[in-house]
Amino acid sequence: MLADPDSKTIKAYGVFNQEATGMQKGFARPGYFFIDPNGIIREKFFEAKYRERLSGNSIISKLFPELGQEVTETLEAPHLQLALEQSDPTGVPGTRISLFAEVRLPPDVHVYAPGTQGYKPIRLVIDPIQYLEFKPAVYPASKTLYLPAIKETVPVFDGTFRISQDVKVSSGSEFWGSLGKDGRVFTITGKLEYQACDKTICYLPTSVPVKWQLQVFPLDRTRAPADIRHK
Repeated sequence: MLADPDSKTIKAYGVFNQEATGMQKGFARPGYFFIDPNGIIREKFFEAKYRERLSGNSIISKLFPELGQEVTETLEAPHLQLALEQSDPTGVPGTRISLFAEVRLPPDVHVYAPGTQGYKPIRLVIDPIQYLEFKPAVYPASKTLYLPAIKETVPVFDGTFRISQDVKVSSGSEFWGSLGKDGRVFTITGKLEYQACDKTICYLPTSVPVKWQLQVFPLDRTRAPADIRHK
């Protein structure tokens, strides 16, 4: 939050909204800058629609994965351990939060990355839910594994890695009206599909159910007192 009555700072950053009128006149286009200790902008996060934006915790989880997630459940699955995490347990209409599936594989075990031919690649599949929009899942960079027995090169994941899934809460007026004063809890379900292999065996493809909860509250639309509003 910045006291910038003449909009000088937001103009310097190039985010002054020249088209805004009424209550939004003189406002910035909302978003985030990540500035390092030397004052250099390293990352920026902006959305086309001002009502739809990443949460602060979601930004932190993208920049510093070890700081930005809350572990909600840890599962033991065939040939791997799975930790389910999320950037935020709550949101409001227009919020964009991040879900994570952290996969922990034993030594000498790997799973196949998206794009693999002839094997079952790992895939995070989320069930559709009305009023929630699921962005495409994001996978880390894969490693290249050479299989000397069949003289093939395949992309794989091993060790510990994260799959992230952004979720955008609807900002439509119909959804706002359905929330009531106490909001609404969404249970987000899906599955993690994969095929694990070690040095000698490729196991049968399998899947593990996954689940997160997100509580969505209505927007606080109470205006500031008249004497401190932007003129």
